Amino acid sequence: MITFSATTVLVLALIAAVIVALGIWAYSTANRLDRLHVRSDQSWQALDAALGRRAVVARSVAAAIADPVADPALADQAKVLAHLADRAERAGRADRETVENRLSAALSTIDIEKLRPQMVAELADAEARVLIARRFHNDAVRDTLALRTRRSVRILHLGGTAPLPTYFEITERATPAASTGLTVDTTRTTARIVLFDEEGRTLLMRGNDPTTPDVSFWFTVGGGVDPEETLREAAVRELYEETGYQADPESLRGPIWRRVAVFPFDGDLIRSEELFFALRVPAYEPQATNLTAIERRSITGNKWCTAADIVAFDRAGETVYPYNLDQLLPEAAAAADSATDPEVRSIR
Repeated sequence: MITFSATTVLVLALIAAVIVALGIWAYSTANRLDRLHVRSDQSWQALDAALGRRAVVARSVAAAIADPVADPALADQAKVLAHLADRAERAGRADRETVENRLSAALSTIDIEKLRPQMVAELADAEARVLIARRFHNDAVRDTLALRTRRSVRILHLGGTAPLPTYFEITERATPAASTGLTVDTTRTTARIVLFDEEGRTLLMRGNDPTTPDVSFWFTVGGGVDPEETLREAAVRELYEETGYQADPESLRGPIWRRVAVFPFDGDLIRSEELFFALRVPAYEPQATNLTAIERRSITGNKWCTAADIVAFDRAGETVYPYNLDQLLPEAAAAADSATDPEVRSIR
């Protein structure tokens, strides 16, 4: 019979413990790498979608200025812009940076005074989304490469056969509102609430820009964050002021979404970073308690809405913000009923 001394047993136990610890580390590192690769893939998809939207807007701008009778020079500029937008949509990953930078340069030469204000805002919004999506993507790539290129990770091949993600570099201009040359009058952070009742309906406010009172749109409860105020405090304050409901800040789940929008309002161009919370409450009749002067001019009503109502508003020409809210509602409802806060993600 083979016997082992106490020292031998201790050494074997230590070796086994080291092997187990190494295995746990390798397993957790491989899982973390997998999550980082998923994140970088998703961030690229978001960037690709933002670039695609910018190309569509650029083509609309080209169509708006393409008038060879009124201005032949502008017509030539429109042809170049439309051509670059087409190339950007068709370009492969290897050529994408070059083509997108050329499109940025072409957009920067557009005289925005010749465009309708709404189109200027659409262009500024599209440009801002590209830059934000690029930063998110490059952050994801940086984090993935930082772990993937460690010597221990490379030696153990913990990254598997997944290709290394790559940065996407596109020129960021110093001019406000991305490369449009448009001056942003106000930049603000906004706290919003996707508010549900027991039946799963969500409360939306109806309003309009005071400068275009005949064009209505719908939006979630919320407003700007005051100095020294947290997001949760701002969200519950706005909820009370706009609807009369007093909520506990800790009952909010989130932020669940982050949305950056550039839009004209009351004669100004506003860049708004919106953070959304989710909350479920008993149904009640909303009654404003402390609207500002501009809110009294711009908020015209409210309604507890189903997903079908939201689709109907959009079809009737009354845009609902954020976009595709009817498709986002299940995610928000799940967050509202959860005991923990989900990870925030970007939406349109």
